[in-house]
Amino acid sequence: MLSKASTLWYVDASDPLAVLRDHRDPDPEAALALAKQLHADRDVLPIMVGTLAGCAGPPVGEVYIGCYPGVTVLCSAQAALVRPTALPELLVRPLASEHTYLVAFDSTYAWGAFAHWERGEFRRAFSSTRVNILEDEGLPLVWEREFWAGEHPVRWRAGELPDPQMLPFDPPEFADAANEEWLGFRYRAPAHAAAVVPRDIAVCGFTLYPKGQAPDPAALLPAEADLAARPQRRSILHWIRGRDRVS
Repeated sequence: MLSKASTLWYVDASDPLAVLRDHRDPDPEAALALAKQLHADRDVLPIMVGTLAGCAGPPVGEVYIGCYPGVTVLCSAQAALVRPTALPELLVRPLASEHTYLVAFDSTYAWGAFAHWERGEFRRAFSSTRVNILEDEGLPLVWEREFWAGEHPVRWRAGELPDPQMLPFDPPEFADAANEEWLGFRYRAPAHAAAVVPRDIAVCGFTLYPKGQAPDPAALLPAEADLAARPQRRSILHWIRGRDRVS
């Protein structure tokens, strides 16, 4: 179960889950092009291919992108917004996609957020902790009703006392439900055997450097002996050839 995610999805496909199920390898060239487009003021250096299981909530200075036919996911700290409507315009619709979805949560703070833009036009945004609503804009969606009705209460540990002002749901679960509604899979909930799960969805990783300060890619390659001993850590040249993937 993931504890943290900050993701943006750019979707044109009518069935994004089918795309993610049927296409397991992202397009690294398209991912690199998008990374450079979004970070024109930085040097962008490919580092590896990972999966959403380990890369959905990256630190500042790294981004992970998966480009599939009609579906692109961007994992970036820039999506971890207390107010999703403050998302920079460049990130709302960089690919002229039909739909843009933001899904972010951090279970450490019991915080979750989601948002939707259609052809770049804002539709819905919500962000909260268990007690405080931080943003609630646009019309609530039909699938939200059962959460507001208290059908998904927080599961408290023995000895925990709930705040009397708490919301009738756990915000990370609320955000995860938005992801399932829009993308067809969950980050956090247990899945049946045939379900798409975060470790099935590959993303290309990039490190962002100040302009002119990126290291020489060749200098990052480990010695051949190290490659044999640690094949899961192969670096940039293997990444470009599509040979490096870690979860």
